Amino acid sequence: MIADHLQTVHARIVAACRAAGRDPREVTLLAVSKTFGPDAVRAAHAAGQTAFGENYLQEAVDKMAALGDLPLAWHCIGPIQSNKTRLVAAHFDWAHTVDRLKVAQRLSEQRPAHLAPLQVCLQVNIDGGPTKSGVPPHEAMALAKEVAQLPRLALRGLMTLPEPAADFDAALAVHRRAKALFDALCAQGLALDTLSMGMTADLEAAIHAGSTMVRVGTAIFGGRVRAA
Repeated sequence: MIADHLQTVHARIVAACRAAGRDPREVTLLAVSKTFGPDAVRAAHAAGQTAFGENYLQEAVDKMAALGDLPLAWHCIGPIQSNKTRLVAAHFDWAHTVDRLKVAQRLSEQRPAHLAPLQVCLQVNIDGGPTKSGVPPHEAMALAKEVAQLPRLALRGLMTLPEPAADFDAALAVHRRAKALFDALCAQGLALDTLSMGMTADLEAAIHAGSTMVRVGTAIFGGRVRAA
């Protein structure tokens, strides 16, 4: 079933890219496996999926231990509190939710020397959602320049999690604002290549706007098996 769902999601990505005049190889699928156990991840890996996103840190670390025999890339896509940075620095390959310099500094300081630099995205609150984390867009440039200087981090781009949109056009408008900010950062000399935006409900609009990584959980694994 998971393999069938992955095939369907990949077909959506290909169709969205074609509609936008883009190469499907420009878009990475991140399977959001939070609340699903190791067996679900193994099934997705058997179907060709290697990148997985997790929100809950201890759950993710336990899952990593159970799946240590598989060549997987783990992305932290949940909020990172200052007292949890060590877990992220020691266990994840990516962190999408850096929104404060203090958190970035701790991640850099705590990244083990034997690991490659932690790949990071700045989370931007692109639409000003009152319940969403993220640096305000007008502060993103300054934060990006500081994060880019940290020795054990590799700044890759931006991540957004806007409020649900009413329709395709509304979602597209918000995602285009994120793409404009991404382009502005690149124009300032930052070597960025990742725009992490779009989920199950809005991946088509995100891809049309320029997303390079979509984070999909429900369409792959189904409804959440337990409350957060």
